[in-house]
Amino acid sequence: MGDERTVSGTTRDSGLPPVITCREPGTFAWGVLAERHPALIEQVRDAFPYGPGPHRALDDLRHEIIHGVVEPPGAASPDRGFWLDQGREYFGRPWFDAPFLWAESYFYRRLLQAVGYFDEGPWQGIDPFAPFKRAELRGDTVDEELRSLDGLAALPAGERAAALLQASLWGNRADLGFRSSADEPSLGEPDHSLVADDTGELWSLLPAGGRATVAVIADNTGRELIPDLILIDHLLEHRHADRVVLYVKPRPYYVSDAMTADVVDCLRRLSGAPGEAGVIGRRVWEAMGAGRVDVRTHAFFCAPFPYELMPEDLRAELAAATMTILKGDLNYRRLVGDRLWPPTTPFADVTAYFPGPVAALRTLKSDVVVGLDVPTLERLETSGRAWRTSGTHALVQVRAGRGGPLSAARRAG
Repeated sequence: MGDERTVSGTTRDSGLPPVITCREPGTFAWGVLAERHPALIEQVRDAFPYGPGPHRALDDLRHEIIHGVVEPPGAASPDRGFWLDQGREYFGRPWFDAPFLWAESYFYRRLLQAVGYFDEGPWQGIDPFAPFKRAELRGDTVDEELRSLDGLAALPAGERAAALLQASLWGNRADLGFRSSADEPSLGEPDHSLVADDTGELWSLLPAGGRATVAVIADNTGRELIPDLILIDHLLEHRHADRVVLYVKPRPYYVSDAMTADVVDCLRRLSGAPGEAGVIGRRVWEAMGAGRVDVRTHAFFCAPFPYELMPEDLRAELAAATMTILKGDLNYRRLVGDRLWPPTTPFADVTAYFPGPVAALRTLKSDVVVGLDVPTLERLETSGRAWRTSGTHALVQVRAGRGGPLSAARRAG
């Protein structure tokens, strides 16, 4: 299936940089596995009055990650066959040897198993991250952000579009998983000079009156999804799109990733707000009822694979879109491949496989980045800041055509 990975994180397909693993202490990926995930287990443990069984399972998972080896899913797991097949290289080996993308995905799958999400019983289907999501939605910061919409209402359409795109982009900083450890510093001040900015090309592909269908693959709920919904409203109201397909996760994933229930919670928060926010919320609610905003999901969105390996049914859906907008850091890693790419690798080349025009709106919170020009890279590397992982930098990257030859080499590898 695409690239053939070894447990060491190297690849047998020629010409590609290595897949990122969690092996090297002090790296971002190592810190996620060694520090963030154990801290998140504790937060989930304390967020619900789970009984002794889930408590033991969560404690065992934490011990397994730090001191043990990767264990297969439980015998009664509905997707046991899938994970046995996809994890055969990693089971029985330290978690830190597995590719970072696979380890993160499997961690969240195992956490759901530990709290009984899949089992018949009182905790079946209960989102273990719901308390964190709801607390963020109730926060004063959301009120302030919604009030700011009143000041945008009178702006010319072009200025309003630019402001709403920026809000959607920087809303990606509001990642509960990024703040899962009390030992981690808070997010630094954002650098609003984007490391790559294809904003003009994005709007040129979505001219007003163009009868476009836009696919938006969401990332986080709450303070990111609300700006996404507001941007979707603008696309429809100003006829940059006739229809928007909003893709969300089919189950809880990466702490704050959006599911259908989260879309509804965010729309209720918007609709119940005074002023322009309430008008927008009610408009999006009505657009969903009319089919102009279509919320969809797919099991692939919780799979440990790059988008290059998306199944044919999802590929066909995205091929039918005028443009696909992917939000956030995880979607970016899956879009370009979670590898140690040289940062100047062309974005169009690594996304050439994608079935149609694609745009990435991403705040940088992991090591992967492509598509930078040399002067920008030199400035960033000499800045003394952890620009790849601190959430202080962002990008808008667009590939309008079919890209270059690199993806063909990847598929042939």
